[in-house]
Amino acid sequence: GNLYDWGGRIKQWRTQPQRLPARVLCVGNLTVGGTGKTPVALAIGALLAKRQEPFAFLSRGYRGTLSQPAIVDPARHSASEVGDEPLLLARHGMTVVSADRVAGAWIAVQHGARTIIMDDGFQNPGLVKDVSLIVVDTHSHFGNGFVIPAGPLREPIARGLARAQGVVLMGDGASIATSLPQLRVSIVPSAEAQASVEGKKVAAFAGIGRPEKFFATLKAAGAQVVLAHAFADHYAFQASDWRALREEAVEYGATLVTTEKDWVRLEAAWRAEVMAFPVEAQFEDTPALEQLLGLS
Repeated sequence: GNLYDWGGRIKQWRTQPQRLPARVLCVGNLTVGGTGKTPVALAIGALLAKRQEPFAFLSRGYRGTLSQPAIVDPARHSASEVGDEPLLLARHGMTVVSADRVAGAWIAVQHGARTIIMDDGFQNPGLVKDVSLIVVDTHSHFGNGFVIPAGPLREPIARGLARAQGVVLMGDGASIATSLPQLRVSIVPSAEAQASVEGKKVAAFAGIGRPEKFFATLKAAGAQVVLAHAFADHYAFQASDWRALREEAVEYGATLVTTEKDWVRLEAAWRAEVMAFPVEAQFEDTPALEQLLGLS
């Protein structure tokens, strides 16, 4: 854990962060794995869109094969090229993928963005961040409190919180010990998504950080979940998986349903037979979020 932590510290010390002619809002976390950063980034994007503020999402494009920074085009790019989160983000606003966050941010600025929303990248020291929010899963918090590889932390808790302006509490578990503002958020299905599954027999599958949360959300929305298949996070679905899922759905007379993030990773030919189930981050206190982001 110490070696990993020192590697992060050296990177921070050696890098002179760049100040952009745009505001930088970072949605990050202190642990590895999914805590719900992307829905939070999308909720912030929706607030900016309402104000007609030109913005862009910035992501490193986790597991994507593109070697150069690019503006994501959902009609042209695949999840294997740009990563699944960026494809999802790009359905809601301009999205740039770049392993070099600074190069990607400049592309966004050149294309008119006045605010950049970083989906992850809290530990990346390349850019001066105006506001950083730490997303915390209130059911697992910070695990055993140790840094990788002894625990799930990317860096020590106190050091991470010292660089943040606020904490986003995902779920209904306990808050954390900090003087920072804490905003509670729930992941809820969109009204259309709820209506589309209510009373319906569904065969659910997901390859995300916490698939059981997705299955629980479907049940809470009134779906009759007859099958629930969990795959590894960011799983690349194979033709054999697809055949098995399809056969089981037919056998049970159920509709195949998955998360939006998984849906964008499916082959185009398969998507027509699978329902995507969109969810959104709903803040308990939107005015407090707006104030924290300097939007009020």
